[in-house]
Amino acid sequence: MSLGGQSRRPVDVYDGFESPALSKAWSTERFLPGAVKIQSEAVRSGRSAAMITLHPGDQLADEKGTDLERAELMEARELTSREGSTYSYSFSMFVPRDFPIVPTRLVIAQWKQYCPSGKCGQDNPVIALRYQAGEFRVTLHAEPKTRTLFSTKDEIRGKWLDFIFLIRFSRGQDGRVKASLDGRPIVDYTGVTAYSETFGYPPSGRFFFKMGLYRDRMAETMKIYVDEYRKKELPAHPSRGPG
Repeated sequence: MSLGGQSRRPVDVYDGFESPALSKAWSTERFLPGAVKIQSEAVRSGRSAAMITLHPGDQLADEKGTDLERAELMEARELTSREGSTYSYSFSMFVPRDFPIVPTRLVIAQWKQYCPSGKCGQDNPVIALRYQAGEFRVTLHAEPKTRTLFSTKDEIRGKWLDFIFLIRFSRGQDGRVKASLDGRPIVDYTGVTAYSETFGYPPSGRFFFKMGLYRDRMAETMKIYVDEYRKKELPAHPSRGPG
């Protein structure tokens, strides 16, 4: 992923997936042709939403021969987040009632730190939404070990899940992650939220968001639906933190 030159205008984007094709808010780099479709059978709001399907063996060209399979919507390059700024994200996801419950690693949304060299010491998502063996978790990995910020074994299938995240990426103690699910607070964390130069990352970090299906190889087909995506860069408040 090459970020290239980017506008300094604050990010403010919304996508309700109401057009027949994907909007310019999304890159097509992280899924195979046909994996993402706009449909009207499962919708959070409006007339349509995106359906993401992952079949066994769905691998990108650079992942052939690995155990990885993915079909993810990745935000367009000009929308990537900057270290030290605060962003609000909201999106809705629908996990079908017959979605397979398996022990295999599965990530349904993630924020990753951009590694220009491609050889950084840690490549885990900084923040991830994981669903594995019937347990939903929000994890943070900005230091050597993964931290679980929230977990539940309550049933999440068969209904729309409305997420709101407030995130400030920082390798200092002013990093921030606040999150709610269906209007209920689930995360309130202050601390390190970015990898440091120790892991090979540049001094001023950039971060990109993806949602969909990312897993280790398995035999089952999976589908997930997404709708009502919003991202906004919030104004800085010198006298206080990000919220």
